[in-house]
This record gives sequence, C-alpha cells and structure tokens, in this order.
Amino acid sequence: MEKFQGESFHTSRWDYNIDLHGKTVGIIGTGATAVQAIPKLAKVVGQLYVFQRTPSSVDVRDQRATTDEERATWVNEPGWARARRARFAKISAGRTAIQANDDYLAGKIQDIKKPRKHDSELSQEELTQKQLDANFRIMEQIRARVDAIVKNPKTAAALQPYYPYGCKRPTFHDEYLPTFNLPHVHHVDTAPRGVSEINERGVVHDGVEYPLDVLIYATGFQWMGTSSFNMVTGRGGHSLKEKWETEGTRTFLGLHSHGFPNLFIVTGPQGGGGSFNFTDAIDAHGDYLVWMLQTMRERGASIVDVCKEQEEGYAEHCRIVDIATAPLRDCISYYNGEGTAAPGSLAYYGGGQWHKYRIAAQSTLAPREPSHNRLRPHHHFAQRADPENDAHQARCTRGCVMIID
Repeated sequence: MEKFQGESFHTSRWDYNIDLHGKTVGIIGTGATAVQAIPKLAKVVGQLYVFQRTPSSVDVRDQRATTDEERATWVNEPGWARARRARFAKISAGRTAIQANDDYLAGKIQDIKKPRKHDSELSQEELTQKQLDANFRIMEQIRARVDAIVKNPKTAAALQPYYPYGCKRPTFHDEYLPTFNLPHVHHVDTAPRGVSEINERGVVHDGVEYPLDVLIYATGFQWMGTSSFNMVTGRGGHSLKEKWETEGTRTFLGLHSHGFPNLFIVTGPQGGGGSFNFTDAIDAHGDYLVWMLQTMRERGASIVDVCKEQEEGYAEHCRIVDIATAPLRDCISYYNGEGTAAPGSLAYYGGGQWHKYRIAAQSTLAPREPSHNRLRPHHHFAQRADPENDAHQARCTRGCVMIID
C-alpha cells in the first residue's frame, strides 16, 4: 500500500478532491459499501477494475421514488414514520422487508401474509433448520439472478455467493450486476486470499499487474472495535476496552456495563431491540434511555449502574443464543470478528428476548435490598458517588443496589 504512487483513499474517507472522470480506477472489496459505489464509479471512470475476494449476495432492490400522493397523505398522519418502522420491524427477514407490500408498510392492510401455525412447538434446532432451508432457497434465487443478468459466464460464476443467506451482510441493488456487462468494467477474482500485492503502479494478482491512476479501498472496518465508547474510563481507571479484553464483553441490554456509571451505549455489542433493522433498534434504545432519565429524575438520583451478577447473566444469555443460531452464520464475516470473536460478544441474536430482559429490569427496579425470593433488581441508583467507600459498595454486592450517601 505504501509503495503505490497514484492516488488512493478508503471509502469511509472519500477524497472528493480527486477527479475520477476518465481515470483508470481500481476498487478492492465487494461488500455492502462497494455494491453501492461500483455502479456510480462505472458512470464516470475510464476503466474500472473490481478486485473481489468474496461475492456479496445481491438481491433485488426495486427502488422507486416517493409519490406526491404519499407525501400529501403522510403530512396529515402524526407519527407515520415510526408506525411504518414498527410494521417494517415485524417482518422477520431483510429480504422480505425490502419486497414487502407497499400497502402493508403504509398501514392500509394489517398483514402481508398469514402467520404459519404448527401442530406443536418447534425446538430451537427445528426452527434453525427451517430457516436454513428457507435461506438456501433464497440463495438459489439470488444465484439464478446473477446468471440471468451477467453475460460473461466466468464473471457470473465468480459473482455467485456460496454461503448461507445472511451469513454475510445481505445487499440489495438493481444496477450492481448489470455494471459487469459494461466493456470498461473488469472483474478480477482474487479468491480465496485477496490481492497478492500492491506496488508502485497498481495491484498485482496471480502474476498479472493492473496499472491504476486511483486505488479505492472498500475494505470495511473493525466492527465494534473502533467506536468511541471503547475509550471511556470507568471506576478504577480502566477503559471499557480494557474491561472487555480481560473479562470478555459484558453488558446489560448492550446499554450498560458494570463499573461505568451513567454510560449508555447505543447500538453497541450485545445491544438488541428485537429487530434486524438498526433504525428500529435505536428507537428501542432511545425509549429505554428516556425512561431511565425520567426514573432518575423522579428518584432524585444522579448516578446509575448495573449489578455485576445481572450483567454476567445477560452476557451468558447472549453467548447461548449466539451458539444456538450459529449454523445460520457458518462463514467468516465481520459478524463473528472474522472468525475470532467469542460467542455472544458482538451482535445480539436473541430476537425479541431482549425486550423480556428490558421489561423485567424496568419492572423490578427498586432502591432497596430485595428479599431472596424476589427477582433481584438490575440497576442501582445513587445520589452521589464515592468509589473508595467499600462499605457502601458492599451494599451493592449484597442487594444489587447502590445507594451511597
């Protein structure tokens, strides 16, 4: 990378000062960002070389413009956007959501299909297998779409995803696949290890040099590893990153972490919300934070933290549901830290169970020591903090309550 004499940048730091018109441009990566960028690049560059290690699953986007009638209707419907997201969140899979009936999302009809009923409750293994079977059918349709659109058989074969649907981030685009039919767009298959070398002139792979004017890196990022919350320092002077590196990822609801009072982590690791859609999950997190701040104000409290044992219990729950659904993600991706992440340490795979934990925590909250036959409160509140006061910290340990006065 350091040897390359042309211009280069990462997609997350797009250099708008570089004029790409008519240039010979290379892009490394074909993930979610590249799927969006490549069709646009093809419209302005002279030659485009796409270096692909792993193909994305590229499904129909079927994008259309919002109509004037819709805008006129929505302006008179208070809360229409949130209601639409709530209906969207009820759909179990991203592919179904994109293809959902517009009348359903607009609230004109209540359901897009009748829910299936089974004679007996399915086990986790049976549910996983049913989803794997459905995902295989989806991937067969996606692969068939590649063959139907891409004219070069060798390129079409390389563009077909081979892993379970959803194992890597699904993408949706109507122009990506046709782009590879353009005479100035060149697909370079670098599977399975990626490009061999980057020298002064461009990219080298399998002994072939591809001279470039501009090289664009669409190589992703370290998911959950570079967020600002990792730098927050808690009690004892340790950062959140240091805690998770020594103890493993530990949160409650993905929002709190014991020993880091008043820290609220939105869309962090283990942060659920009962939806695959991050916008909907952020809504759920925001509602929880508003409730928490209102509760603190009502109690005259200025500090909130979570109990260690409840945090450990929730982390174990995250680990269990990750392992139970692991067959759905049987590949290397950023979802599992490129295969290195401990189960339950990144994304949350418990679906609606997240809300059960949230509701239990909210309903049992109390600034007192509970009796042993009651569900122990999940939070502790304090009027002011004194971390050096071991006696008061012991009260937190015994009763899962922090009241320091």
